[in-house]
Amino acid sequence: MTELSRRKVLGLAAIGLGASVAVGIPRFAVASQPTIDVARSPSCGCCGDWIDHMRAAGFTVNDRLIDDLAPLKAQLGVPADLQSCHTGIVEGYAIEGHVPAEDVLRLLRERPSATGLAVPGMPLGSPGMEVGGQTEPYEVILFSASGRDVFARH
Repeated sequence: MTELSRRKVLGLAAIGLGASVAVGIPRFAVASQPTIDVARSPSCGCCGDWIDHMRAAGFTVNDRLIDDLAPLKAQLGVPADLQSCHTGIVEGYAIEGHVPAEDVLRLLRERPSATGLAVPGMPLGSPGMEVGGQTEPYEVILFSASGRDVFARH
């Protein structure tokens, strides 16, 4: 299955449009995703769009509005150069910025020894940053106290 086909199937299944039946998988085989706790600034609109993206992928999202995210990011070990506008925590991993749901799911499947994933900045076309069809290439970074690697390219 191509990456594009896999994304379409996962996306449709996640938002409950019956993709599971279309590809011959019983509906009960599509499990709900885990809960992600998200901390964001009360004034950030793109964070809400990213939360909608995660919910559409089947995640339960606990949305917390926080004026100063710096202490949380420091506590979680998110390097300053990887920080973005919101921070999530899912099954012990930090999720920083506009990380696609498919990459979070891959992280949870593979369970690497890492602190988490980050999409630094706010790249156009990343989940929650869809603006007028504009896109720019971006990387999802797997990070830990001992280093970092490119986890995915979009």
